Amino acid sequence: MIHICFALHDRTGRYSKFTGTAMLSVFENTDSEIAVHIIHDDTLTLDNRDKFVSLVEQYNQLVKFYNVDELCADKITEIKTLFPKANETRFSIGMFYRFFIPQLLSPEIKKAIYLDADIIVNLNIAELWQIELGDKPLGAVINISQQEDFNTAIEHQKSTIPIVKQGFIKSEDYFNSGVLLMNLNFLRGAEETLKSGMKFLSEHPDLPYIDQDLLNYCFSTTYLKIPAKFNSYVMYERFEDEPIIGEKIYHFVGCMLGLDMNNIFNQLWMKYFLKTQWLDANIFGRLWAEFERIRHISERRKLKISAIVSGKTRAFFIAPEEIESTKKLFSIRAKEIIIPAENEDSIQKLIDAMKLYKGKSVFVIMTENFLDETFPFDLLTKEGFVERIDFIKGWKYLDSSLDSYLLIAAM
Repeated sequence: MIHICFALHDRTGRYSKFTGTAMLSVFENTDSEIAVHIIHDDTLTLDNRDKFVSLVEQYNQLVKFYNVDELCADKITEIKTLFPKANETRFSIGMFYRFFIPQLLSPEIKKAIYLDADIIVNLNIAELWQIELGDKPLGAVINISQQEDFNTAIEHQKSTIPIVKQGFIKSEDYFNSGVLLMNLNFLRGAEETLKSGMKFLSEHPDLPYIDQDLLNYCFSTTYLKIPAKFNSYVMYERFEDEPIIGEKIYHFVGCMLGLDMNNIFNQLWMKYFLKTQWLDANIFGRLWAEFERIRHISERRKLKISAIVSGKTRAFFIAPEEIESTKKLFSIRAKEIIIPAENEDSIQKLIDAMKLYKGKSVFVIMTENFLDETFPFDLLTKEGFVERIDFIKGWKYLDSSLDSYLLIAAM
């Protein structure tokens, strides 16, 4: 029996379909007996629970549910105290539920596979299960792009992963926590180690990948490095010259999923989703409602710009490589000012122009980041310029309708 675990916090009731799709992809590609363990909280609706049960029964597999709000109430309270803003990040408190797996599963279960929900298992999961951990706490894949030269990828990670950049973890040891082969016997004796990791992360709120950084803090020097095919990042493979689908575990890592069916990775996810219980008659109503929501947001943004600019001309501060696309997006006229955001002198040119046209023009700043730093709006305010009167943060008014992940999330 192969034991597979998912952690689920579903604020909208619409996230469970990702877990269901990942589960189905496991079932479709193995003849092994699978026991699925869903670690959830009170956000799991009765309807979604029934769909999980129906899916598992369809493939003659097993499922067990563990409500952490009932079974781990004291630990949840402790986590919320240490991380009061856990649900305000792009993650949720559900990221901590994987830490409860060793204690929640029966002591007779010695090993388990943990999978994030944004995953498609396009191979026989038995390949991963058969890896021997020995005395290692975890098996995981190094968190680097396999599409780059190894040394280049390691160097890149040193500047992009804060816990690595700050010297707490070696770049070549930092792993992704979306796929884990877990040595439950070892981890059952590591509660104090995990608690020390939680304390460390709570004292370093600048480290963004809380669950992943915590596991790395505790086990980066002792885990087993497993082949990259067990956690292949779609964000990298998507941009290969001629990407192909192979026998891998594909990790979409958040929002690297859309409705463009010319993309083979979107096709892959959709192929499995269409076989799940979450494809129902209501899906079209939800899609229409999301289309309408996005359209209203777009209209409100246009109205806001119109109200701010009313009676004034527009001027733009744009990165040189984005000038042509921004001209089309904002229908920039020939007489409207464009200041290229190309070097340090550009800021002074912007300030000089804003002084010259103060009260006559609204400057649309299209560079959220400038010269690898956050745009220095303090320099504008020190000169007496006021947001929404003299300038606006133009990127905030971009049309979001092209983000088809929002539609998938709403399905």
